[in-house]
Amino acid sequence: MFDTVMVPTDGSKCSLKAEDVAVFIAKKFNSKLVVVHIVDEKLTDPFDDSEEEGNTILDKAAHKGKQEGLEVEQILIIGNPVYDMEMIVKKSGADLLVIGEHGKTGSTEFIGSVAENTLKTVKVPVLLVK
Repeated sequence: MFDTVMVPTDGSKCSLKAEDVAVFIAKKFNSKLVVVHIVDEKLTDPFDDSEEEGNTILDKAAHKGKQEGLEVEQILIIGNPVYDMEMIVKKSGADLLVIGEHGKTGSTEFIGSVAENTLKTVKVPVLLVK
């Protein structure tokens, strides 16, 4: 049913839950797991360690999938998390996106801005994890 399951992660509590759900679904359907971290281009400067932190987050998420015997692809990009998700979904070939309802900002809104925009723009099924 799902050949490729994608999960964006920022290491937040919600995204860690989304990782677990994505791994569960990918294992159930024998799917490839794509873990994505977007380093926000607005918050990045040449002297910070955002990319290194992003790779650490991806490694931890990928490890969950590999422990379950899944094929795992890691994607790290510098971009705009709110607007680049649709492009990443297309390029990864994902046919299901599992995303946490909030990221590190811990929005007090019902749903965070990245998740909200993703629901509006992505053309594949989206599973929103609380």
